[in-house]
Amino acid sequence: MSAKVVLPDGPLTLSGAGRDHRTPGARFTSRVAYAAAHVVADPRAENVPGTPAAVDWDATLAFRRHLWSYGFGVAEAMDTAQRGMGLDYPTARELVRRSAQAARAEGAAICAGVATDQLPSGPATLDDIRRAYAEQLADVQDAGARPVLMCSRHLAAAAPSAEDYLDVYGRLLAEADGPVVLHWLGPAFDPALAGYWGAADPARAADTVVTLISAHHTKVDGIKLSLLDEEFEVALRRRLPPGVRLYTGDDFNYPALIRGDGDRHSDALLGVLAAIAPPAAAAFRALDAGDPATYDELLAPTVPLARHLFGAPTFYYKTGIVFVAWLAGHQDHFTMVGGLQSGRSPAHLGRLLRLADAAGLLPDAELAAHRARAFMTTAGVAQ
Repeated sequence: MSAKVVLPDGPLTLSGAGRDHRTPGARFTSRVAYAAAHVVADPRAENVPGTPAAVDWDATLAFRRHLWSYGFGVAEAMDTAQRGMGLDYPTARELVRRSAQAARAEGAAICAGVATDQLPSGPATLDDIRRAYAEQLADVQDAGARPVLMCSRHLAAAAPSAEDYLDVYGRLLAEADGPVVLHWLGPAFDPALAGYWGAADPARAADTVVTLISAHHTKVDGIKLSLLDEEFEVALRRRLPPGVRLYTGDDFNYPALIRGDGDRHSDALLGVLAAIAPPAAAAFRALDAGDPATYDELLAPTVPLARHLFGAPTFYYKTGIVFVAWLAGHQDHFTMVGGLQSGRSPAHLGRLLRLADAAGLLPDAELAAHRARAFMTTAGVAQ
């Protein structure tokens, strides 16, 4: 088998540098790190736009065991798992149940998304939204995962003021059995979430977030922030009460944010970690050992890949995540629920292949090239 492939911008011979990475073992000690994992579709099912998701449960759970083996926690049923872009709520609920059961068997960490996507699209009252959140909160708590109160498209459309957010979230936090993770996903990831927390200005929205957390700090483990703005994230984490974590969801600037500024650091809840698990795990272990220089060296090759993967339109990053997982041998096909494999062009995915190889993410170069040749052939790029 050959490690050569012809891409839209020319030929490439894969290096197979991913063979150098080793499974490091136990979870990290200096940072909390959740990898937001994708779901593996059943390629034999009708996974096309508008149909209920059909999941290959064995392959989906095997990928979570892969992440746990590197020391990561899993962030389940969040936007990386196509929440709101192909993964319907009944399937998401089953995903949380199965993954939480597997996490218990592995002694591994898991958190899971709580949203309002069981409601029909279109207008909803604030009471409807709160009840939908409460139903999913109970489902996640019953499964044994730490809840992540995800941003709600319904709430973004229905809540005209910051006070509405404080009321809905405040009542949910009062009902929670224990600490939860809040969630602030910017419009780059989901345009329907523009103006979340009751303000178009992020600085005003941050005031609402800090007010909410300060009033309920015993029920808030942390907040996951995905605004792709390093300076804003540093400023917000300085305002958090002691003991409340800032989980970075910044897939552009994660190395510096996780390393920290000598005073505070961000922990991690990132989709990119699922794609870069082997080198990222080695980097986290370097931080555990007090070696930030090695941490920087290990993560540096992953940054160009992440910035391409999450390039505009950012919400299609999920297609690239699955493409890398397929090339790396974590699943046997490039099919996604909702037909989302069409979300990126062959040119985009060809560039992603180059960057994944450079970052050492493809342990079997010949397998990756074989699969890439098959894909590029169907895209009209002669091999």
